[in-house]
Amino acid sequence: MTGVTITAVVFIVVLLWSKWVPYTGQALRAAGNGTWSGSNVLGVGDVRPGDPPSWQAATSFLVAYGQAVWKALVAALLISAALQSLIPPGWMVRLLNRRGRIASAVAGGLGSTPSMMCTCCTAPVVVSLRRSGVSSAAAIAYWLGNPLLNPAVLVFLLLVAPWEWTATRLVVGLVVVVGGAALVARLTEGRHAPPGVAAQARGETADPDWLRRAPARFGRSLARLALVIVPEYLIIVLLVGAFRGWLFPLDAASGSGLLIVVLAAVVGTAVVIPTAGEIPILQGLAIAGVAAGPVGALLVTLPVVSLPGIVMVGRALGWRATAATGALAVAGGLLGAGLLMVL
Repeated sequence: MTGVTITAVVFIVVLLWSKWVPYTGQALRAAGNGTWSGSNVLGVGDVRPGDPPSWQAATSFLVAYGQAVWKALVAALLISAALQSLIPPGWMVRLLNRRGRIASAVAGGLGSTPSMMCTCCTAPVVVSLRRSGVSSAAAIAYWLGNPLLNPAVLVFLLLVAPWEWTATRLVVGLVVVVGGAALVARLTEGRHAPPGVAAQARGETADPDWLRRAPARFGRSLARLALVIVPEYLIIVLLVGAFRGWLFPLDAASGSGLLIVVLAAVVGTAVVIPTAGEIPILQGLAIAGVAAGPVGALLVTLPVVSLPGIVMVGRALGWRATAATGALAVAGGLLGAGLLMVL
């Protein structure tokens, strides 16, 4: 249990530093003045809707996004390396893999709420969970639950946005994280879970040298994550930044027809933003007169999945399950649009 204890300490310390303390301060400020102090990351570098792709748009977005998420990314890499190197084999399987996919998705969703990461920073942890033998249902629920069920963002929305936004995010988030993750696992795994999961849970060994070799394993895991995942992450973020001027051509005249709602859901699924970065974007669109349909779609899809996140988890989850999760995010956006329009 020494490795589990060390991992728990790493988890608590890095999240206190990167998430819990900063978000407490943001919540107190929002409660005090009823406004959100964050800016629209998609508008940095004076990029406006309709602007063509450019190197300046790419680099300015990368810098602004990096400044917003670097602490969370460092935390995610340290937690991921700890999960891979310090947790005994089979331990995470017993913790998150439950009887039935719904129960596993509930476990993954509950496990996601303390970390409160954006979809890209969650991706390295998802990779580690899958390498530890955690089921697709639990891993996908953890990936989606971090942004959708983030308790800090729900509090932020409740303090600075209409209550309908918070209700839509919570209801759709629960449906997508629990029901959606279980459905994706069912569709991509077939009737039974992969045989290797149960086998790995039974294959825990009592190697007396296992803990002694843990520091070397931690270093190798951290280096592998940093050298493989981070570069592809940065490249995709650059591409999203370069094309962001074409991504949100929404205004009061856009309406709330099915086509514009589907477009908003698809675009929101691809775009990458930092945690709570959707709040100033949606507030700006609402002030500009954009209808509830597109706003509801983006309320769900902007924080969830993202193109860089898809690339990072694709090999660990399997491209079929990853693509199905992307489609699930779009469907969640459509559900969010419908619910917000009703409310």
